[in-house]
Amino acid sequence: MKYINYTGNKIFVFGSNTSGFHGAGAASYAVENYGAIYGQAAGLQGNSYAIITKDLEKGMRSVPLSYINEQVKELFSFARRNPDKGIFVTAIGTGLGGFTIAEIAPMFYRPPANIELCKEFKNYYDENRRYT
Repeated sequence: MKYINYTGNKIFVFGSNTSGFHGAGAASYAVENYGAIYGQAAGLQGNSYAIITKDLEKGMRSVPLSYINEQVKELFSFARRNPDKGIFVTAIGTGLGGFTIAEIAPMFYRPPANIELCKEFKNYYDENRRYT
């Protein structure tokens, strides 16, 4: 999987697990390239931002969508407080988390101007004519 290589005031958003074990997928990439911290499950970590999408002990689809949505709202608030930061959101929760694009993408409806969505979420809005 290829991601945008951000530096400086750019934040890389990835799906995490309740243990903060960033061993695979975008989480591993965040550790290697954006300062994500092993053992920190959520929030700002270096130039990355984690959203919990999976309970590591319970497996796929183990975190309620409502909980993920609350974290997305927190990300939006973070973005509004930090308009100087460019924020790139990966397709959180849709890989190892086990959720579908159709379950997660609607949470990112009308993001703040400094948030850039991954192509999977952008395509969801284009196909459903909901993104404005």
